[in-house]
Amino acid sequence: MEPPSALLTRAWGITRSLAMYHGIPGRQRRMERFYRQFLGPGDVGFDIGAHVGSRVRAWRRLGVRVIAVEPQPDCLRVLRLLFGRDRNVEILPVAIGAEPGRAKMALSTATPTVSSLSTEWVESMTAQDSFAKVRWDRSVDVDVVTLDGLIEAHGMPAFCKIDVEGFEAEVLQGLSEPVPALSFEYLPMAHDAALTVLGIVEQLGTYRYNYAPVETMRFASEEWLSAAGLIQHLDKIRPLGRSGDVYARLNSRNR
Repeated sequence: MEPPSALLTRAWGITRSLAMYHGIPGRQRRMERFYRQFLGPGDVGFDIGAHVGSRVRAWRRLGVRVIAVEPQPDCLRVLRLLFGRDRNVEILPVAIGAEPGRAKMALSTATPTVSSLSTEWVESMTAQDSFAKVRWDRSVDVDVVTLDGLIEAHGMPAFCKIDVEGFEAEVLQGLSEPVPALSFEYLPMAHDAALTVLGIVEQLGTYRYNYAPVETMRFASEEWLSAAGLIQHLDKIRPLGRSGDVYARLNSRNR
């Protein structure tokens, strides 16, 4: 049995996430407007790293059938509470990786948003000043499936959001065909890792790219960029130290 202090920390971590992702006025409306350019009624959306379901909530309001992938036990409890009765939300208690199997996930009880399957990423983040107070204090073994397996089971997604704290490359290594659109997280302190992820996306198909600073739901560029153009943009914002998300849209002629 966990000590009361550990239970309180877990409760605090989840409450913090709920307040951050569900409690800010206007965020859900902005999210709906933003994702409408990628998703519509009847589409399938993959939410890889669903956490406490902010994207799930917005996508369902757009009429999307959501495949919510989340291996963290506490986050799974929230997802099942919020969406467990929704027939158009499939909640999968697994992680996504390069091949099927099992893996160990490092959990941060107080800050579950940074729990990760990447040992290298956790080690690199501990050296960053912005992560000085973060502790990965426990772990859990999780089942791993691939994006190819997910597509085989649930169909091709119109959009795939990937937010897995340093495990993005492994997620995309389990994908053998281009999806119409996707996103992955960008952290300036993990710039080289983001370029590796971009290279994998480029191998899948001919994409155009844009960038949205963290949770703004606004693109930084008025035009969609080539991979080279995106890299130039990331080089400019890297010194600012602000994270965000890279969005990739498959060229229509390649669909």
